[in-house]
This record gives sequence, C-alpha cells and structure tokens, in this order.
Amino acid sequence: MKIKRTVFPSFIILLTGLMYFPLQAQQKKGPSRANFSGEWKSKESISMGGNIYCAYSLDDRMCSKTMKIANQAHFLTIESPSASPEAAPTTSHEKLTFDGKESQVNYGPGSKKKFNVKWSADGQTMTVISISHQGQVIHYVTEVWKLSTDGKSITVQANAKSSVWDEERTWETVFAKIN
Repeated sequence: MKIKRTVFPSFIILLTGLMYFPLQAQQKKGPSRANFSGEWKSKESISMGGNIYCAYSLDDRMCSKTMKIANQAHFLTIESPSASPEAAPTTSHEKLTFDGKESQVNYGPGSKKKFNVKWSADGQTMTVISISHQGQVIHYVTEVWKLSTDGKSITVQANAKSSVWDEERTWETVFAKIN
C-alpha cells in the first residue's frame, strides 16, 4: 500500500515535467530580428547626394554606395569600400553591437565616430545613433534601418544635426540586395 502512495504522486510529477519542458522549448526568447546579411548597393551613397559628404571620412560607410553585411546573434559587421577615387582601394570594417554599449571607429587624428545601436520592440527596425568628430566640427546622426518584407532592400532614414549647420537635415537611402 505504501508503494501505491508514492508511485501515483511520482507519476503525476513525471507527466507534468514531460509536458512542461517541451512547451518551454517551443517558446521564443523574444522577437526575431531583421537579418541584414548580404551585399547591398545603392544608386547614391547615404551622404544625401554629397550635401554632407564632407562630414565623414572617405572610409566611413556613410560615404559608400555598397556594403557587405554579416549578421551575428549579438552584432553585425559592415564592410564598405572607400569612396575616395584618388586613393588606393581600401575597405572599412565597422562592428555594430547589440548590447547597447557605445562603439568607436578612428579614422585618423581628430577624426572619429562613436555610435550605438538599438532595436525596436518587434525587432524589425534598427536605429544607429552616431556622433562624428571631424576636428572641431561635430555631427549628430540618427539612422533608422528597415528591411523590406521580402528581404530584398534596406531603407535607411537618416536625420543629421551639426555644430556648423543652422538646420537639421534628413534623407532616405534605399539599398538593393545584390547577393
């Protein structure tokens, strides 16, 4: 009789565990994020047709018409060729981390960019907030990246302020996937 009293509760606990753990494994840990991986090309660089071209180093991805992006779980990397037609071809590498911490790229003496990345609650929009230092000039840029539903284009909405401009500038650039 004592065995029957311990077997039944043990059986109930076992059945509960068998049902609980598979249900937990099926639940998502949060929304899936847009995957920007691939090679991308734009008709124009992000630089608003040249109006803010001087705001960035020629090695900055903001001046490039093409980007190669590799998406990882906690960051993405962007490779972009230099926009300088006179200089030897170079490729810049930028790592955008998703931990909320500030990253920095140094382009040379007095030229650097600090930035951080934030995701929307649904994981479909990535916002990159940058502060670019070019000597005494400081530019504040907010980029909102959105992947199209078919995954064939990225739209970058940008907004810029500067220590030398009187007005705020906005523009949009669309990148098409080339591979």
